[in-house]
Amino acid sequence: MPANERRNRLRSSRKRSTRDLQTRTHNAASKAWNPQSKGARNLGKKLRVGVIFGGRSGEHEVSLRSAESVINAIDKSKYEVVPIAINKDGRWLASTNAAALLPQAVLGSTSQRQVAIIGDPTLRGLTRLEQGERLLSSEPLDAVFPVLHGTYGEDGTIQGLLEMAGVPYVGCGVLASATGMDKVAMKHLFERAGLTLIDYDWFLRSTWEEKPRAVINRISRSLGFPVFVKPANLGSSVGISKAINTDELRAAINDAARYDRKVVVERAVNGREIEVSILGNEHPMASLPGEIITGHEFYDYEDKYIDTTSRTEVPANLPKKVIERIQRDGIRAFQAIDGSGLARVDFFVERPTNRVIINEINTMPGFTSISMYPKLWEASGITYSDLIDRLIQLAIERHRDKSRNLTSYQPS
Repeated sequence: MPANERRNRLRSSRKRSTRDLQTRTHNAASKAWNPQSKGARNLGKKLRVGVIFGGRSGEHEVSLRSAESVINAIDKSKYEVVPIAINKDGRWLASTNAAALLPQAVLGSTSQRQVAIIGDPTLRGLTRLEQGERLLSSEPLDAVFPVLHGTYGEDGTIQGLLEMAGVPYVGCGVLASATGMDKVAMKHLFERAGLTLIDYDWFLRSTWEEKPRAVINRISRSLGFPVFVKPANLGSSVGISKAINTDELRAAINDAARYDRKVVVERAVNGREIEVSILGNEHPMASLPGEIITGHEFYDYEDKYIDTTSRTEVPANLPKKVIERIQRDGIRAFQAIDGSGLARVDFFVERPTNRVIINEINTMPGFTSISMYPKLWEASGITYSDLIDRLIQLAIERHRDKSRNLTSYQPS
């Protein structure tokens, strides 16, 4: 058989396999959601959903864009939106103008009021504060969608506050959020789950400051070059650099150490960047995977948010077995950190072996209507509005299940 004909047959076979997987994923997504189920009923009344955005994070602006998309797309016939802003100083704000729902309108409103969520489950919602922080009144919330990225948003801190307040919230819990943020803890859990990882090393900023030569020698011997250097606790590729020699490694470590007390160094992989979306609680499901085709040498902050020269391919053009492996490993990663609600899991598919290597998990990925997480579910048969609905109901279901736990000793 001529080479051209073999290639054409291979392409046709891959397309058929992808279509079959699309159909199966679409059907699984449809079956997994029954809007008449106990967790999905709102008994005819609108649920009050607090959408928190902004925050003290380098990803503040990303959060505003995500929250605007969520507020625009949420089903207003089922949910009453309560927008809650956190400015860059950490001040919590709400607008007294009911029409000011979008993030910029709340932050720029001339009729702001200071609010807070207090760790008191008897209040169960948003507390309005007067000057001097005297308690004024409490407005109950049925659920919270913390559309916060990065520090103080997806690292377990806001999740801990919402747990103490007794309010259902969208996304992963305290443990999963914290370990999903810390790349060192995350990698330890992935290793225990039997996932294939990039070769890596890590150290504390204090170790680097005390013994820089020993760190450079250790990395050079164990990983070689090129390598990527990252802060352990940060997102959106902030503080990430590539190093091809010891001078660049030294500069990269100094840069990463500005952002975190832990620094991770990973061996560079010649591979395709593939992402998969996970949705669910005890029985999570995986979307079809998508591919990031970068415009820079790697998918850095400028490529994501400034130049935007990268593009995506959804679904990714991959062999059927590779797609199934990515979906299976994505669910295993989600379960390894005890995930709930949602996450996006990032992989490398190594060239030319097609070996699947896990990179990291993101427990509150970008959530604009064109972000990868919702785009992957759109390709798998779940619309953006329906995705928001499912996430809110998953939050309520998880909260209801956790509420069954006893909090004091009772003889059986």
